[in-house]
Amino acid sequence: MTHPHEEYMHMKELKKYNNMLGCIADAHYEIPTRCPYGGKIVDEISPGKKFPSDFNTHPGRKYFTCANFEDDGLHFRQPWVFAIQDEVKGLLKHVDEMAAEITELKDELKRVRTLQ
Repeated sequence: MTHPHEEYMHMKELKKYNNMLGCIADAHYEIPTRCPYGGKIVDEISPGKKFPSDFNTHPGRKYFTCANFEDDGLHFRQPWVFAIQDEVKGLLKHVDEMAAEITELKDELKRVRTLQ
């Protein structure tokens, strides 16, 4: 039987790990600039399939990858396409907001000109 203090410390480590996984899952939007662990993000191109039956790693597929990447779920290796799609969605939202603002300003300018 383990000591209660050891169990408590183990529980705290697991809780910290689970909280970090949640933060990383939430951070997978748009183009990453840094890994949550502080690592630099590099552009990576997969050289080829690891196994003949491997359909997940297409040759030439682009990724945003943490420079210190380890396959433990705590570092980034985000497909380039998903990051660009998220970035474009965000930019389109900004364009729509700016178009609405321009329309409002045009209407206001017309009102001012009719008053003169």
